Amino acid sequence: MSYVDGFVLPVPKKKLEAYRRMAQAAGKVWRDHGALEFRECVADDVKPGKWTSFPQSVKLRKGETVLFSYIVYKSRAHRDRVNARVMKDPRITGMGGVKDMPFDARRMIYGGFKVLVSA
Repeated sequence: MSYVDGFVLPVPKKKLEAYRRMAQAAGKVWRDHGALEFRECVADDVKPGKWTSFPQSVKLRKGETVLFSYIVYKSRAHRDRVNARVMKDPRITGMGGVKDMPFDARRMIYGGFKVLVSA
């Protein structure tokens, strides 16, 4: 079964185009190093919940939107190999540090997941 890295993050709406450009460039790097899929999805039908929700999970602020992103790999070992190469790629290292990103990385949620069902 495949392996997926998933991300939920807040992006200021005024920086959405800058984020799209950064993500498009990063997606090319991940794909060049072997990732099977690279997707960046912007909130369309996402509402605050009573107890929890995507907006609450990232402490969404006025003027921001939520992005849900994922990268698909053949396996966890494949993910680890791809990410090791990506993190050394000058196209990624040249993007700057966390403070240079068009979003607040401190409020990003991410993790690796084993696929349970693939229909």
